[in-house]
Amino acid sequence: MNNLFHWMKNLILVLSIFLYMAPAAPQVFAHNGVMMQYFHWYYPGGGILWDEVAGRTDELAAAGITALWLPPAYKGASQHDVGYGVYDLYDLGEFDQKGTVRTKYGTKDGYLNAVAAAHRAGIQIYADVVFNHKMGADFTEKVRAVRVAGDNRNHEFGRDIWIDAWTGFDFSNRSDKYSSFKWRWYHFDGTDWAEDLKEKAKIYQFRGTGKAWDWEVDTENHNYDYLMGADVDFAHPDVRDELKRWGQWVVAHTNIDGFRIDAVKHIEYDFFKEWLGHVRANAGRELFAVGEFWSGSIEKLQNYIIASGGTMSLFDAPLHYNFHAASKAGGNYDMSKLMDNTLMRAQPVLAVTLVENHDTQPCQALESSVEDWFKPLAYAFILLRQEGYPNIFYADYYGAHYKSSDNKCGQAPGGESRIQMTSHKFLINKFLEARKKFARGPQKNYLNHWDIIGWTRLGDPAHPGSMAVIMSDGEGGAKWMATGRPDTAYIDITGHRVEPVVTNQHGWGEFAVNSGSVSVWVEHSSLAGNDQEVDVVFTCRNGKTFWGQNVYVVGSIPELGNWDTDKARILNPENYPDWGNSLSHLPPNTYFEWKCIKRDGAGNVEWQPGDNNKFTTAAGGTGMTSGSF
Repeated sequence: MNNLFHWMKNLILVLSIFLYMAPAAPQVFAHNGVMMQYFHWYYPGGGILWDEVAGRTDELAAAGITALWLPPAYKGASQHDVGYGVYDLYDLGEFDQKGTVRTKYGTKDGYLNAVAAAHRAGIQIYADVVFNHKMGADFTEKVRAVRVAGDNRNHEFGRDIWIDAWTGFDFSNRSDKYSSFKWRWYHFDGTDWAEDLKEKAKIYQFRGTGKAWDWEVDTENHNYDYLMGADVDFAHPDVRDELKRWGQWVVAHTNIDGFRIDAVKHIEYDFFKEWLGHVRANAGRELFAVGEFWSGSIEKLQNYIIASGGTMSLFDAPLHYNFHAASKAGGNYDMSKLMDNTLMRAQPVLAVTLVENHDTQPCQALESSVEDWFKPLAYAFILLRQEGYPNIFYADYYGAHYKSSDNKCGQAPGGESRIQMTSHKFLINKFLEARKKFARGPQKNYLNHWDIIGWTRLGDPAHPGSMAVIMSDGEGGAKWMATGRPDTAYIDITGHRVEPVVTNQHGWGEFAVNSGSVSVWVEHSSLAGNDQEVDVVFTCRNGKTFWGQNVYVVGSIPELGNWDTDKARILNPENYPDWGNSLSHLPPNTYFEWKCIKRDGAGNVEWQPGDNNKFTTAAGGTGMTSGSF
């Protein structure tokens, strides 16, 4: 048995090496691209997200975002559903189902408008796909089932029983538009609720011809096919055909550019090879795909890549967990091991790198937040290195504040926690600018110290500027690194270090970093002309809002919408009731007038009272201006 284990382990290693060396699938995202997860779990309802996306695409494109991963656009079990309690895949906010026409994020027209606006700005859209389960069924059916253990889904106990399972989906208000497919109990493998028995914390596996947990799936709980809701049976040919029809339909209907695919470790590993092949062939173009196989095990991720034929990228969950551990170690993490056991190192072409997501943010079941002090280091790591396709999290960029009783947050006094997530937009934008101009060409690594690590990028013919990045989780210090540029001055664009560094005659420089910080050193001469645009920090004080309202600035210059409230620039409620944001790319030496407004999802506008606010930008740098309700 031991010999067999070692033989299998060696076989997986050989196959991994073969896949790594094999020609990569066509790159279907922007060269040097950056994607953003444009939502978080506690994003407010009210149907405003699609309008927010449409209003921000130009700003995001200018910052360097090339793709947006949007939340599930189809109808969930209620209008408050985040999108993972799937009811009807074909209802994008068009039909009166589950007590609402719109979804949590808006209507179908709003979604299509957001996609079109993104495309006009040169940004791709990735749709969130949730196939593993369905929820919110229209009626129950009598199904023969058996109880199984939660920690061993292959262990049955008790006799077979008949249960009332929520498995009937008719979508009567859609009236067969787009699809006449009706879901019945035999399209599922099991469920976690029997309406007649009302037993808590039970899992029921269905009996019948062909009924068994799907395989191959993740081995956690001995078989991790079942996750939640009515578990879709991917061995059923009608299910596979219907999901392929839907994939073909949604691409043609919405003109999206790719998919983020949920919970792939709970779905037969070979399914998406078939599904993506079908959808891509019918679309007549390559479509990007990234799967959520959430596991800290690099071996499991490698195995999935092999089993699925390398047809999709995967999120680098092990890298996230390394960031989490480093942030919690209080300066005692070995920074030289930051890339150990990660997709970023093992499969960089298929790695979507991330710092945080909606499942790891505070109050979620998989909460494993990266502490704020370390997030700038983590974002510099994914944005300024050559490996992987980086993904920025909405709540890290814009900040977020919410309250929740979910999971361990329900243990707080009063049964509810108030969460404040800090906006790191200022530094992320600095990293994005550096990525566009300097994160190019050969990379030299200096990941050889437990406290201080760094690397240099040497540029390419189209982007000849070089860059040195250095970070420390400890007391800071300096590291000698080669840039290939003799006698060249470098400045730290983060502003953490003010004195320049000049390389010696051999192109080596001693680049410094502060304690628990990151510095990004770029060629000073390559920044010529960068002072032709100005950043301005806007603050709207006392912006008390009701649910669904946001605060914006609008003004007399094109960058502020020319007084068109539909083109106003949104602010962040990080210091609520004060709202603020640093808006980039404003013209220098320019006088303008502006005001704060409140706008809800229906487009209703409330203006700041009194006279217009007045401001004149400087020749460069960052300015500040404020108004008040």
